[in-house]
This record gives sequence, C-alpha cells and structure tokens, in this order.
Amino acid sequence: MDNQAQTLTQHLRATIWARCLTAAQMVRVEAETFEQFVPKGGFVCRKGEPMESWTGIIDGLVKMNNFSPAGKSVTFTGVPAGGWFGEGSLLKDDRRKYDVIALRDTRVAQMPRATFEWLLETSLPFTRFLLMQLNERLGQFIGLVETDRLLNVDTRVARCLASMFNSHLYPGVEKVVQISQEEIGYLSGASRQRANQALQLLEKEGLVRIDYGGIRVLDVDGLRQFET
Repeated sequence: MDNQAQTLTQHLRATIWARCLTAAQMVRVEAETFEQFVPKGGFVCRKGEPMESWTGIIDGLVKMNNFSPAGKSVTFTGVPAGGWFGEGSLLKDDRRKYDVIALRDTRVAQMPRATFEWLLETSLPFTRFLLMQLNERLGQFIGLVETDRLLNVDTRVARCLASMFNSHLYPGVEKVVQISQEEIGYLSGASRQRANQALQLLEKEGLVRIDYGGIRVLDVDGLRQFET
C-alpha cells in the first residue's frame, strides 16, 4: 500500500513489532498513539528535549542531525517511512542527543512514553524486538563511522543507499527509493552536485537506475560492497 494512503492505524498494524502484540495490547497502542505532521525543514524533535515518545515515520524522510560548537552540521543517518527511533534514549530516560529534521513533508507516529514502557513491562516479544532494533542500530552506526572516516563520496553515497535496505529498521523501503539527489547529499555529507556525480557512477556500474522522483536500486549487495 502507498504510504501516503495509509492511515495511522494501518501503519501501526503493518509494523514488525505489531505482529508480536496481543489484540488487547494493540487496542491500547492504537488508542494512545497519535499522528503529527511536520513540514519540510521542520523539527520532528530537538536536541535537549525530554523524551516523551517513541517515534515512527508513516510517510516522508527525516535526518538525525547535530551541530558542532563551530556551527558545522553533522548528519548521522536518515530514517525513511517504516522506521522507528528514540528507543535508546527512552530506555536510558535521557534527553534527546540530536535534532530530527524533516527533509520533506513528513507524517510521524508518536507513541507516548507511558505506552512504550507499558509494552516493555507486558510484552516479552516486544522487548526482544527492541533488543534486535538496538543491535541493528549499533551495527548501522559502526558502519557509518567507518564510511565517514575512511571512504570517499562515491562510496559514501553507495553505502547511504544500501543502509536504507535494512528489513528490521526500515521494513517499508521498496526497490525504488523515493529520495532526491539533494536529500542523498544531506545524508551522505556531500553537495547535491557531488551526489549527482556519484549516482551517475553507480548507474554506470549497474547498481542503480536514476528514475524520475527516486532511485531504483538494482543491486543492494553491490552497493554495500562498492568502493572506489
């Protein structure tokens, strides 16, 4: 189903973690989780805010971002439709360590802290899901550190696209990634022009095809292994 056509309830029922909940637990989740609209460039949440909810992307794309004391912008990762984030800070009862900014108009699901904590207390399968989520997230960020420190722009763009194909973190992503070259630049730390050059190289290598309004990924494993 097109994410844009999904209601909040349909989105919640399509998540991986919903499959492990009882009918009664799902009723409470659906009753207490609410939807928020964030326009392009708007903040889903800000660094330093108290953690009040677990957040999922119904439709759109966001970036986890921070600024250095000198004002330099650092993007950690992007979260496309189907992804949920913020569980680490909720578990630590910590304030947010980063800004989350919408790269396009975005629909967000917000599960209140009380609901999240209640699921932890009443659903062992949900707790197991979160352990897997945290493990996948750790692996993702280790890979991002390596990519940022050791690899050039072409390889960073390839890994950026490949990172969106994680069936646990981002189950909603399809082979055609609805992402612009400007957005890829934001997520890979490159200018729009440089990201475009990298995409053209990846297209010549047979790994992607540049379509109108998005990127068709032809070889995910090839993107993960690509280096120049």
